Amino acid sequence: MYYVYVLVCGNKSVYTGCTDNLKERLNRHRHGWVQSTKDRLPVSLRTYTVFNNRNKAFKFEKYLKSGSGRAFLKRHLT
Repeated sequence: MYYVYVLVCGNKSVYTGCTDNLKERLNRHRHGWVQSTKDRLPVSLRTYTVFNNRNKAFKFEKYLKSGSGRAFLKRHLT
């Protein structure tokens, strides 16, 4: 299983990532062990989507990081 997840950071920014072990990845984020979010703690999981296919998961993550993907998240997560 592959997970595309969205975090809301302490500074109200949004972080999107992809992993095959969501529990461990969230633990790494929360302890400040991830370079991209260590200066934006605390982080909280907003949503995640599960995929059986790694390629589809990474394509969805890439979409969410695009302009239209960020607009989609803004509409649906606020």
